[in-house]
Amino acid sequence: MTFQVELTPIAEAQIEAAYRWYRERNPEFTDRWFRSLMNAIAKLQEKPRRCPLVIEHKIFPEEVHQLLHGKSKNLYRVLFAIRDTTVFVLYVRHHAQAPMTIDGLENES
Repeated sequence: MTFQVELTPIAEAQIEAAYRWYRERNPEFTDRWFRSLMNAIAKLQEKPRRCPLVIEHKIFPEEVHQLLHGKSKNLYRVLFAIRDTTVFVLYVRHHAQAPMTIDGLENES
């Protein structure tokens, strides 16, 4: 089964913020990072359930999985939910960010 993948506005904004951050600090790396991240997200079309639940899964009203992307200091967590035949990318967070909380969910929405 092939799934459709959609980015939520929050995830799009988080990707854009990370892109701008990289663009200011390491312009040569930025486009390569972006393409790689988007390719990884696109691969969620196939077997998204292979990814584990997020560590903070109990705060979500539905199952939320994570895809880890990148290496060491450039590692990102792509948090997503599977609804019927669509994968919704909810958040894209740097691995160094603290786990999400219920308060954080309300602030991110």
